[in-house]
Amino acid sequence: MIEDLHKHWELVCLFQVVLALPFLMENPVGYLSRSFDLGRQFLFKWTVNWRFLPEEVFQHRAFHLALLVLHFTALAFFALNRWHRSDESILSLLKDPAKRKVPPEPLSANQVIFPLFTSNFIGVCFSRSLHYQFYVWYFHTLPYLLWCTPPKKLGHLLKVLLLGLVELSWNTYPSTVYSSASLHVCHGIILLQLWLGTMSPPEEEKPLKKVE
Repeated sequence: MIEDLHKHWELVCLFQVVLALPFLMENPVGYLSRSFDLGRQFLFKWTVNWRFLPEEVFQHRAFHLALLVLHFTALAFFALNRWHRSDESILSLLKDPAKRKVPPEPLSANQVIFPLFTSNFIGVCFSRSLHYQFYVWYFHTLPYLLWCTPPKKLGHLLKVLLLGLVELSWNTYPSTVYSSASLHVCHGIILLQLWLGTMSPPEEEKPLKKVE
């Protein structure tokens, strides 16, 4: 299992190096520094999601660091509690299948799509700045994210309303305090229902047998 994982990682890294080779040959320092430039500043006038904040807060390093911490925290919580079968831990996936307590079973389509879509959505929720073109990152995943949980957690009408409000927030130009705040409220509700709606149902207590 681990050996296969290493082989796959080597192929992924090799593919990335091949794609970057023309740029690395021309200007390696410039290419690498700009590819991983985590310190760049975004223009406040283009932000869709943080319009309700003062510009000095939007540009502050502490705010960026707080978003990064929240991002990784949310990913960790979902990875440890939601992105695996209820009868095994996330760490057991790294073990050899022959050594697992629970024999591995083929994953369903939902078990593959849910981690991909939710991890992407978490990234959107805690993004330093969303610009209008970034809507294409996740708009196509919203129907799934809303309807992958039981209706009792969030009614169908409310889900449709959330879709409409998200669309309205993104189609408000230039963004306003209200459109920006409503986008965060919608994102927060969706993220909360993803967390609560995918909880394992509580085990029913078996009635005690009467002692004769």
